Amino acid sequence: MESDGELDQFQLLEERIDSLIQFIEAFKKEKESSIERIRIQEEKIADLTGDIAFLKGARDRAKQMISSLLAKIEQLEL
Repeated sequence: MESDGELDQFQLLEERIDSLIQFIEAFKKEKESSIERIRIQEEKIADLTGDIAFLKGARDRAKQMISSLLAKIEQLEL
C-alpha cells in the first residue's frame, strides 16, 4: 500500500506537469502571435520599399523635367 507521502509526491508531480503543459501552450500561442506580427511587418516593409522606389523614380523624373525646362529657358535668353 502506498503511503500518503508517495501520493503527495505524485500529486505534486502531476501539478508541475500540468503547469508545464499550460506554460508550453501559452508559449506556442505567443510564438504564433509573434510570427503573425512579423509577417505583417514584413508586408509593410515590402509595401514601403515599393513606395520608396516609386518616389525615387518620380523624383528623378521631376529632376529631368526641371533640367529640361532650365535648358529651354537658357535657350530663350540667347
